[in-house]
Amino acid sequence: MTRINILQIGEEDWNGIYTLPEYVTLDYVEGLEEAPEKAYDMFFLDREPSDTEIELIYRAAKAYTLFVTDKVDMQGQAEWLCRSRKAQRIAGEDIQRFLAEESRYYFPRPYGEKFRLKDLAIAQGFRGKVKWNGNYSVELEDDFGEEFRQVAFWRFNNPMPKGEMADFWVEYEKDSSVEVIFEFTLFASGTASIILEQQELREKDLEQVVRMESARGDGTLFVSVRAKGKGRLQLIALHKRLSRGSHGYFLPGGERYATAQGEEAFCYFEPADLKPPLCVYFSGYKTLQGFEGYYMMKNLGCPFLLLAEPRLEGGSFYMGSEEYEQMFTNAIRMHMDELGFTPDQVILSGLSMGTFGAMYYGCDIRPHAMLVGKPLASIGNVAANEKHLRPGGFPTSLDVLKLQGGGLDKESVEWLNDKFWRKFQAADWGNSKFAVAYMIEDDYDTDAYATMLSYLGSDGVQAYGKGLHGRHNDNTPGIINWFLGQYRKMLHEDFGRRMGQ
Repeated sequence: MTRINILQIGEEDWNGIYTLPEYVTLDYVEGLEEAPEKAYDMFFLDREPSDTEIELIYRAAKAYTLFVTDKVDMQGQAEWLCRSRKAQRIAGEDIQRFLAEESRYYFPRPYGEKFRLKDLAIAQGFRGKVKWNGNYSVELEDDFGEEFRQVAFWRFNNPMPKGEMADFWVEYEKDSSVEVIFEFTLFASGTASIILEQQELREKDLEQVVRMESARGDGTLFVSVRAKGKGRLQLIALHKRLSRGSHGYFLPGGERYATAQGEEAFCYFEPADLKPPLCVYFSGYKTLQGFEGYYMMKNLGCPFLLLAEPRLEGGSFYMGSEEYEQMFTNAIRMHMDELGFTPDQVILSGLSMGTFGAMYYGCDIRPHAMLVGKPLASIGNVAANEKHLRPGGFPTSLDVLKLQGGGLDKESVEWLNDKFWRKFQAADWGNSKFAVAYMIEDDYDTDAYATMLSYLGSDGVQAYGKGLHGRHNDNTPGIINWFLGQYRKMLHEDFGRRMGQ
């Protein structure tokens, strides 16, 4: 199990009071005179802090990892520290249980993955229809029978070392005439004859995130699908994430939202110093699931919100049903309200796939600025360019076109392009600015910047760009350097921040 490092500040050393799990190291200090050199996963404050200590804790502790006991009076600077670091109260009688049972969820490195669809195997003996929908789903149609029988399984059992706790989320669709069971079997490593744990998950169980622990030893996980009835079953996705228990998703404090159809969206909010602006960053294309840009945004020093979505191979450009898209606008507005910020105190930003999210939801938020690198707007064209301009370069774009545009023909391409530009053109950009770094020979969306300029007709809008030679992925470091430079410039000139504040 991953080692958890804790710093405790107080009048008594908890090492002599509480029993710690073997994977926990607790360092005790009576007072804090300088920032700790060691990176800690959790902080416990067990006495009134000085103003100097408050500043040091603010710099050292990540949001959601600071816990304060009843000995701390949350007023003045201490109250500011608790707000900025999303501190949590912990009662004295709860400390032992928390250290023994909950500290395990504060491991330093998050991990999430989606089981590959191409590793899904159809069960031997299945005689029904099978349809592969790109990298989106596998569709089975049959009279599955009156008794549950295996119809599919994932090859290559997934390793789960001893002590690992994982969250699983299953996405599927089916006719009402079909019933389904997902069976999770954890075998002891190196054998298929010793079962460490087994869960038979029916449809009601699959409405929630499924949690599973490898408590008895190192294991490998086998996932099988059984069905009965007559009709259609569509297997969409199986996701696995290292579990944070009740303390969040991916990062402590990470928030998860899901539609009635099971499509997920994630956000992570850090209040930082509680001063404007709120910097919102949309993750780019990611095959490993989680939040992108945490340290990049944290180093800017201001409140920030990370947004991510795990559909298809590495994301589906933040588009979807009205319910799905509303989750993103609600998340942004909710955290604006928490800070008491207005739209002119918000910056939306992203790189590559994330640029679409920033500009698309910018139409709803009308922020102070949109800061984007390698913009993608005409997503239909991104997919169309896969055939001749970029063969094999980004095949996920074809899945996006099929899922979001409804087909792969020219009409679907144009409809998906128009989905963005209709919304963009209808927005009033009079109080916003656009800072755009783009690739001059971009082979994804060849004229995103020029098209954007042609649609910006609002009085007072500001737009400026920086073109770098190369295709979409030829100079990502150059794009990021410009992106961060513009962020720092904007924070200083528009919000009076000295960098490092």
